[in-house]
Amino acid sequence: MKNLFFAGLCTLLALPSFAATNTQQQLAQLAAAGNGIIKLNTETFDLLTAPKRTWSASIQLTALDSRRRCNPCKEFNPSWVSVAKAWATVPADKRNEHFFATIDFDDGTAVFQRLGLASAPVVYHYPATEGPRKPTNGKTSPVKYDFSEGFEAAPLAQYLSQYTPTTIPYRDPIDWTRWITIAVGAVGSLLFLRFISPIVQSKWTWAAVTVVTSLVMTSGYMFTRIRNSPFNGGDGSWIAAGYQNQFGQEVQVVAFIYGLLAFAFLMLTMVVPLQTSPQKQRFQVYIWTAVIMIVYSVLVSLFRVKNRGYPFKLFL
Repeated sequence: MKNLFFAGLCTLLALPSFAATNTQQQLAQLAAAGNGIIKLNTETFDLLTAPKRTWSASIQLTALDSRRRCNPCKEFNPSWVSVAKAWATVPADKRNEHFFATIDFDDGTAVFQRLGLASAPVVYHYPATEGPRKPTNGKTSPVKYDFSEGFEAAPLAQYLSQYTPTTIPYRDPIDWTRWITIAVGAVGSLLFLRFISPIVQSKWTWAAVTVVTSLVMTSGYMFTRIRNSPFNGGDGSWIAAGYQNQFGQEVQVVAFIYGLLAFAFLMLTMVVPLQTSPQKQRFQVYIWTAVIMIVYSVLVSLFRVKNRGYPFKLFL
């Protein structure tokens, strides 16, 4: 009789441990069936977060139904799934000590109300309350994940790894689009350089770039950029009155006038003397002299518009 009493007492004492082991096996089966994630409702949430548990759990509380219009939930969910899949590759002896789970608002409204949640997504980590994995500081209350680093998977895995039995083996997937873009850009740049190398190496190319840059800068480009001048006036005018004001379009016109005058003088001094035909030489002298006189007249008239009291003019 005494032996029977002790046998019954031992059986009663073993029941909680057996129940916990059976629950943990059930959770492991649910996680395997969900590809590493247990899909929860109110009942399974209470089962996973039972007061007496030797396992830990990370739970995503979300609202993925399109009717909820939770864009952050949809944005974060792929990262959560990626981290959970990475944990599913851990050996079973470690994997079954920690579980990843998701509970949707439509499947567990009572849970959201119980936790006082008015927004989603939210991630809670529930540490073990019993056994060797119970926190040494004795704090077994759930810990909330801070989304201050965004919804990326890497910081989430790094954060949760401090609570899991082993580090979560998450690696960012290879961004094939980025690498293909870099490769295509590199090949395209090499081909482009091969075809334009004669142009780039030509002294005339750099001479043209230098002349154009000089013309634009001496025409007041930096003046308008520093003062953030408008391109033209509100009434459509492109010349600003006064020497302390200038429009963006005015820079273009002045640069063109300076460039045309310089080109005309260059033709007169360097090209015309090389002509072997007297008739062609005389004709070009007349042409380029006329260009200089007319364009210079336009330049002087521009000064007259800028300064209403400017007394000189040529033709215009």
